[in-house]
Amino acid sequence: MNLADFLIILGSVLLAVIFIIFISFLVYMMLFDRNQKSHSILRNYPLLGRIRYFFEKIGPEMRQYWFNSDTEGRPFSREDYEHIVKSAKYSRDVVGFGSKRDFEEEGFFIRNDMFPKLTEELKVDRKEKVLTKKYILLKDPLFMQREEKREDEEALAYLLDDEEAVVIGPTTKHPFILKGQIGMSAMSYGSLGDKAITALSEGLALGKGSWMNTGEGGLSPYHLKGGVDIIMQIGPGLFGIRDKQGAVDWEELKKKSEIPQIKAFEIKLAQGAKARGGHIDAEKVTPEIAAIRKVEPYKSIDSPNRFREFSDVPSICEFIEKIRHHTGKPVGMKIVVGSNNSVEELVKYMKETGKGPDFITVDGGEGGTGASYQELIDSVGLPIKSALPILVATLQKYGVRDRVKIIASGKLFTPDRIAIALAMGADLVNIARGFMITVGCIQTLKCQSNICPVGVATTDPDLQKALVIDEKKYRTANYLITLREGLFRLAAAAGLESPVHFKPQHVAYKDDKGVVTPLADILREVEQQIGGDQKLDNHREEPLRKSPPLGTELV
Repeated sequence: MNLADFLIILGSVLLAVIFIIFISFLVYMMLFDRNQKSHSILRNYPLLGRIRYFFEKIGPEMRQYWFNSDTEGRPFSREDYEHIVKSAKYSRDVVGFGSKRDFEEEGFFIRNDMFPKLTEELKVDRKEKVLTKKYILLKDPLFMQREEKREDEEALAYLLDDEEAVVIGPTTKHPFILKGQIGMSAMSYGSLGDKAITALSEGLALGKGSWMNTGEGGLSPYHLKGGVDIIMQIGPGLFGIRDKQGAVDWEELKKKSEIPQIKAFEIKLAQGAKARGGHIDAEKVTPEIAAIRKVEPYKSIDSPNRFREFSDVPSICEFIEKIRHHTGKPVGMKIVVGSNNSVEELVKYMKETGKGPDFITVDGGEGGTGASYQELIDSVGLPIKSALPILVATLQKYGVRDRVKIIASGKLFTPDRIAIALAMGADLVNIARGFMITVGCIQTLKCQSNICPVGVATTDPDLQKALVIDEKKYRTANYLITLREGLFRLAAAAGLESPVHFKPQHVAYKDDKGVVTPLADILREVEQQIGGDQKLDNHREEPLRKSPPLGTELV
């Protein structure tokens, strides 16, 4: 027998063995499935049932990449996602041919001026430059990986002029001065891995003029890695500043405040996606995370629904005053607005006593989270375009708007969304998921499971290998810069020197019949609903029209 015959016989035997094993496996599975008691369909149709469950398993990916249109998909459509990725990777946010927006639908529009500002007329800091890296697309073949090269780029940082800088807590010992209006919303180390936090910290620092919120998980060394300004969030669990009994450790708080990067503190009352305390699974609570949060390792952590230290408006204001006294730095609060009178009691007390926060972060119900419950995500808390006007009108009703800076958040991930929020009264905006996408998030919606396949929302060291800090940090910086550039571009189109000057008269609302309502009219109706006597800034005296719902999404 020659070698060829021997190989043929050997191959035939191997194929036969494999076939027998395969058939045996199928028979075993059929017998097993017919006798199991958990799945009805497998008892009657073992083979077809397995195929059904397989397709069900890959259903989200099939819909995301094949069946959803560019403007479908939640929380972010493919178009939304690609816009962020391209801004981050290529430092470009141009599109070709025309808009995909459905102009027959209702929505907000920015009013252009007949005589827009020239580039040289804009009040932008022209001295601050950023040295970053971006990709250049060389070839994009159908069946092969696209060919790209990465090159250095020196770009204008698009920071505000010194005279336009936003100052939080001007009367505090250490005011927080910001020349950029966009920062990173609260994301804790633990919900995100150390590589993701580090890449975001270094990228935001590279982009300049921004800030990073620690989330309620406390300050980690990875938040500090890049040298970016920090807003340290304090949640009901008091992570990072608690003693062994779970109470506030005031000495530890003072020690944290002495870190130069920490510019302000934020008390988290609620979050748009969860009007409750946070949760982190036991497997995510590594010894390092436990040490940072000052809890026991490998035990699930649940924050209380609210702080035990206060239970009403006077006591929270006293708590704010005490933190400000101990730290000398601005103190704010993060809230969710649930109705027209949600903040009435707080603002009235601020007027009567002179006490209260230096800034208020208002988070819309459309905001994201690492983990929450469906009923809280979908039905608790108003969206940002409803919540923000209520907060602004209430502050103006009691004459304390000038004392407080407002940070808005809730899917404000493009320049036009940001501009509309600024026109509604925000001073600054927070973004979370947009920045997550810059460091690799692909929306697998597994943030709560610690098995994020791209190493972003996980502390698993093996999965985190996917995330290369020295590559992703430039994407974070590029995205931040293109957002700020886009804001100045919109300001110029509206005839403004700077995005800090966006006001209600620069935005209009078109309904599905084509009827246009000035944003000023809509905000005036909100003012009337909450019983305000003050006129909102720059409102024109025009007759009221029936206003559309404020929660309408800008597409």
